[in-house]
Amino acid sequence: MNLVIVESPTKARTLSRFLGDGWQVEATYGHVRDLPEKKIGIGVERLSDGVIKFTPEYVQTAKQQERMEVIKRLSDTAAKVYLATDPDREGEAIAWHVATQIQNLNNKHQKVDRIVFHEITEKAVKEALDNPRQIDNQLVDAQQARRVTDRLVGYKLSPLLWVKVRRGLSAGRVQSVAVRLVVEREREIEAFKPVEYWVIKVLLNSNYQFWTTLVEENGKKIDINNGEKAGKAETDLRGAKYSVSGVEKKEFKRTPPAPYTTSTMQQAGANKFGWSAKKTMQIAQSLYEQGYITYHRTDSTNLAAEAVKEAAGYIWEHYGQEYALGIPRVYVTKSKVAQEAHEAIRPTLINISALSGEQVNKDEIKLYELIWARFTACQMAEAKGESVTVTVTGRNKNDYKLQAKGETISFDGWTRLYPKMNTYGDTPETANEKLPGVNEGENLDLQEITKEQKFTQAQPRFNEAGLIKALEELGIGRPSTYAPTLTTIQDRQYVEKVDKKLKPTSLGIAVNDFLTTNFPKIVDYQFTAKLEDELDEIANGTYGWQKIVGDFYDPFEKDVDRVKETAKRVKVEVEMTGDKCPQCSQGDVVVRIGRYGRFLACSRYPECKYKANFVNKIGVKCPKCTSAGSVPAGEVITRKTKSRKTFYGCSNYPKCDFASWTRPTPQASDGAAKPVVKEEKYE
Repeated sequence: MNLVIVESPTKARTLSRFLGDGWQVEATYGHVRDLPEKKIGIGVERLSDGVIKFTPEYVQTAKQQERMEVIKRLSDTAAKVYLATDPDREGEAIAWHVATQIQNLNNKHQKVDRIVFHEITEKAVKEALDNPRQIDNQLVDAQQARRVTDRLVGYKLSPLLWVKVRRGLSAGRVQSVAVRLVVEREREIEAFKPVEYWVIKVLLNSNYQFWTTLVEENGKKIDINNGEKAGKAETDLRGAKYSVSGVEKKEFKRTPPAPYTTSTMQQAGANKFGWSAKKTMQIAQSLYEQGYITYHRTDSTNLAAEAVKEAAGYIWEHYGQEYALGIPRVYVTKSKVAQEAHEAIRPTLINISALSGEQVNKDEIKLYELIWARFTACQMAEAKGESVTVTVTGRNKNDYKLQAKGETISFDGWTRLYPKMNTYGDTPETANEKLPGVNEGENLDLQEITKEQKFTQAQPRFNEAGLIKALEELGIGRPSTYAPTLTTIQDRQYVEKVDKKLKPTSLGIAVNDFLTTNFPKIVDYQFTAKLEDELDEIANGTYGWQKIVGDFYDPFEKDVDRVKETAKRVKVEVEMTGDKCPQCSQGDVVVRIGRYGRFLACSRYPECKYKANFVNKIGVKCPKCTSAGSVPAGEVITRKTKSRKTFYGCSNYPKCDFASWTRPTPQASDGAAKPVVKEEKYE
């Protein structure tokens, strides 16, 4: 009997289908050893030559010990032991821990082999078994360095936050930078001063009507910043004579987007389905372990030559020769630390464009189809067409320049998959219209003029997709860390979701300000990105892990000691409701944030232990109460399911059972005596 060891039972079941008799596949259920939960678990020794030595103290939980005893018994009688954990640093570290445990427990040097595959298919697994290798100690060192650094930061900063900010707080190397991004964006929004501007559109007639936008006045870019100027321009335009002063045509080609990496897949999941990064990764994990997609933690846009060849054959057969590429399209990986041996995320079988059956759920089907469409389109021919810019001059007292832009697609290419991809929020639709065939010098007739007052807008708050993108662009975080980081900053109540956008809490702002003031390097974008790169380079053998951790830890420890003595305690701003405590009548009712989100409490806590549910009204009357003529009509409020998912319900519940996953917004309806509710999706 040969023994294969993997992390998860789902992965074990998938492998068992391929391997058959003579093989047994066992799951470790994650790590078999880890740092202890309730102490730092890192021995720090300063040697005589000034070098700092770090010794991780790995321990096992009762469940981990039980698993390893089972694996040990099986390995005692196995002809061969193969470690088939995931193809990344975390997987390599798990394999190393298992090997160490097996060899120690058996009290003999049993040979174990490491096998690696990026997709769980019969062919890939058998190729891996034919080409085993030894455990890569450099990858193990890279994982240990990251784990040790994060543990040192967390366990040194957290007690300090307890003393200087509030009990029970914690900090982290990547999470603190993520919180800083959210806080800085919020402050930009608060400081933003909107600027008024007006947009004037003119409907002109040639062979048929088309709209133009006013862009210049007397050769200068138009700047209409109040209603008076807009009215003057409108008056001039009504008396103007219009003619075509230019027609510019350009041919264009559009290349499809690259196949998914971890971050772009998470962004697509958030933008289209409103999923958290954590949920997207859980669904992808299931698809990978069932053998439907390649490994889902990757920075690379590289594709296996065989997969590209299969895609080309599929495209030729199902779409025609003109949609297939003569030469495979290669995408340059933007991430400077991506391992090209890894692949982008793609389906393992190109001929399966949709999943069905009892083994998959509807969310897995959605994500699979998203991945399949992105991969297939990336190997299809370019879309081709012609863009047209029509410039119109309107002459009266002043010369006005107006423009209209349009385009015509001559060959749809990869955009033949475009309707599906656009449905998934993957590719923006073009707003350009098809323009009439006008000629330079042609006179045009005025049909209509519209003017609209607008104001410049601040950048929006980050959603999860936007924050992942920002972290990736800064070089902070890695495929395995994006989802846990976003989960952590929300679980610790540093950031909360408001209409699916990330907003810092008063606690998050206080912690961020304390860290940026006293530990500027820890939350510095460039410093954190540089440290990420150095931790990655350990895997390439460029640096020893003890040196990298030591170079970081030495000044960091001195900063911790200094801040302990000099930093002042930070006061966390409390959100007031304006109401007096109904229980003691002395304190004020304030909004606090606990494990399950916002709640109301007395400002005199712990003297007064008043608590109540926090009701977040969105300013819309309940449509069900209103239509039924209930008095008083309930308010629409945000509520949470048991799984912490936000939905919208009636404040009169349980008398009224109105509920909606989408946020209702008031919309006036002509002639209606009662408000009409329009459902608006928040992506």
